[in-house]
Amino acid sequence: MDKTDWIGRDVVSMRDFSKEDIEFVLDVAEALEDELGKKGSLDYARGKILATLFYEPSTRTRLSFESAMHRLGGSVIGFSSASSSSVKKGESLADTIRTVERYSDVIVLRHPLDGAARLAAEVASVPVINAGDGSNQHPTQTLLDLYTIRRAFGRIDGLTIGLLGDLKYGRTVHSLAEALAFYDVELYLISPEILRMPRHIVEELREMGVEVHESTNLEETVPKLDLLYVTRIQRERFPDEEEYMKVRGSYQVNAAVLRNAKESLKVMHPLPRVDEIHPEVDGTGHALYFDQVFSGIPVRMALLGLTLGVL
Repeated sequence: MDKTDWIGRDVVSMRDFSKEDIEFVLDVAEALEDELGKKGSLDYARGKILATLFYEPSTRTRLSFESAMHRLGGSVIGFSSASSSSVKKGESLADTIRTVERYSDVIVLRHPLDGAARLAAEVASVPVINAGDGSNQHPTQTLLDLYTIRRAFGRIDGLTIGLLGDLKYGRTVHSLAEALAFYDVELYLISPEILRMPRHIVEELREMGVEVHESTNLEETVPKLDLLYVTRIQRERFPDEEEYMKVRGSYQVNAAVLRNAKESLKVMHPLPRVDEIHPEVDGTGHALYFDQVFSGIPVRMALLGLTLGVL
């Protein structure tokens, strides 16, 4: 693949990616991580400006994008809350994008509405990278997840992977499941009945040849897994508080649950966690979620550098 194919490209949905695209980004991220380790900082993006527009709260995604841009030698502007922007005065998303693109070379957007990133990409003349739009997609999280898996196991093909928790509203698992369909994996979808993976995603996975199992029982499933990807049950996504209260605390990954797991099992989580992974897991060989946090740096460096055309 030619790097020039990426110049000016939007990163909105995993549906826009081929397996070749994914592997290319992971390879570039790995090369950048190695180079960063040797040099400490890089200057590929000197003179370039990233605008981070976060209409929803974020710690890891926003800070890792900013860190990635700084490590590439670029600069960052933006806002971390819609209340501190002209959105509070009633400005539309389209007008905000048309304004901010005059100040920047690439835009990273997080927004509570499904499809907001696609709208922004259609309006903008600079690349737009989706940092999460509602319960829809979170492609950069998926790419860093795949990077983490590949680094931990040396491969993605051949793994048995469990996705646990909020599979209905969880944009991270929607994107990840769709990306994993490119690989030879077996998937276990573990959730309360009312938080099952959307039917259209399950059907697409099976049409692409993925062996998919659905379950509500974590303890029975854990011994079969190479990787357990845990998600928070997201109170903010529920249209009905009563519905949330029914499923709050449905699962907790702790020492007792992992007693029958493979010794090599790895546990991932996009964070933040509430109570779905007990802190006693942190010090075990199963915990991969803090390594996963770091993966956001090289992967987002790769995406920024490629879309800006500076690598």
